[in-house]
Amino acid sequence: MQPPSDHPPERWLDEAAGPLVRPYALTGGRARPRGEPLDIVTILIATGLPVPARVRLTREQQRLLSLCRRPYTVADLASELNLPLGVVGVLVEELLEHRLIEVTRPMAAARPDPGLLRRVIDELRTL
Repeated sequence: MQPPSDHPPERWLDEAAGPLVRPYALTGGRARPRGEPLDIVTILIATGLPVPARVRLTREQQRLLSLCRRPYTVADLASELNLPLGVVGVLVEELLEHRLIEVTRPMAAARPDPGLLRRVIDELRTL
């Protein structure tokens, strides 16, 4: 048995990646967006507006904004940044508040006309 050490084990280090950061540390402790969560297929694109002088973006937000120079889905951003979807949602929400990103939400599926469906079924029965 080893005697207690003054220093905790270095378990938050990875030889290839360097120090690992807990996701909640990237969002100031928030795990979910305040508003309605973004669908994973929501498309995000940078507006091209300059970052206001009073706004301090994290390194992850800067990278996210850089990636969004072209359209990206929330899922693709999470994959590219290697972050959980909830964390990406929080980071995106802050960029939305400063109008640095635009959102294109997926269209809701249209409900089919019941009359049309009945006619299709009737025609199929006649075959």
